[in-house]
Amino acid sequence: MAPLADRILMGPGPSNPYPEATAALVHPVLGHLDPSFLDILDETMERLRRVFKTSNALTLPISGTGSAGMETAFVNVVKPGDPVVIGVNGFFGERMCEIADRLGADVIRVEAPWGEPLDPERLVRAHPSPAVIALVHAETSTGVRNDVAAVGATKGDAILIADTVTSLGGIPVAIDDWGVDISYSATQKCLGAPPGLAPLTASPRARERFVPRPSSWYLDLTLLSKYVEGDGVRRVYHHTAPAAMISAIHAGLGAVLDEGLDAVWERHRECGQLLQAGLEKLGFELFVAAEHRLPELTTVVVPEDLPAGMDEGAVRARLLDHYDIEIGGGVGQLAGRIWRIGCMGHAARPANVHALLGALGEMLGR
Repeated sequence: MAPLADRILMGPGPSNPYPEATAALVHPVLGHLDPSFLDILDETMERLRRVFKTSNALTLPISGTGSAGMETAFVNVVKPGDPVVIGVNGFFGERMCEIADRLGADVIRVEAPWGEPLDPERLVRAHPSPAVIALVHAETSTGVRNDVAAVGATKGDAILIADTVTSLGGIPVAIDDWGVDISYSATQKCLGAPPGLAPLTASPRARERFVPRPSSWYLDLTLLSKYVEGDGVRRVYHHTAPAAMISAIHAGLGAVLDEGLDAVWERHRECGQLLQAGLEKLGFELFVAAEHRLPELTTVVVPEDLPAGMDEGAVRARLLDHYDIEIGGGVGQLAGRIWRIGCMGHAARPANVHALLGALGEMLGR
């Protein structure tokens, strides 16, 4: 078995798919009050604006994983009793509903079958005057792309929250052009850094509607803005910033921007097409219709002709133990039914795709 650092994590996210971030993490760690760290933080926020394609001043890495970004988005704009329309066609739409329900919102679910996209018109017509409309751009549990731009164009007065955890850096995201008010992502998918931060951006319109005293102190964007923006002269301490992780995402974002967003998107598109065509050639059934598939996360129906004595989990374990390749299993109602194969960030390379296809073909005799 190869060293852990040589494993290929096909999804969702690669093994050492973070070469630039890893280099940053092994450098001497700056203190969170060091002026040099604050320079890195400022540059990280500017790089995030470029990747989100936004001019929002309040654009920062939240200290926590993608779910912390999700909770931050909701706790700052949702009050008890608010009508909140949420698109649900996968596990993370369900999680949005859970968070909104805990905040006392009147949750209006707009559902589509898992594996199919949401209908934007149903979302915007689900309530005559919603406080918030929320949906997942790239549903990590199914590999489906939802049309955020169409919702933003007709959202009316609602605040639009978009989950871009698996899309940011992998496929086009245009926060300002799409009319998105709050979006959050995660570092470990297509941005080239380990898990631990949730990039987030909030528009001036969203800031006007922030809950004055949200249920969370740690995730209060009004308080956080006093630290990341200051008053033009000084920053107000909020919590100890994870300096090493911010250095890592600073490096990961630098690599993305050096390559160029258009080139990064094209690399993901080409690798996704190569993977999906290869899987179909091997006889696998892809879970999502071609026009709605993500290139960076492919879902495949678990075949019935698995090797004798092996279930789908055993196949994934063998891939890891014998070929040093990791793929994800299904979650929620798709547990045991699909495999999730990520082709993300630095690991979105043809060599990794060919390695996986060869391993699957050999294991399954195809």
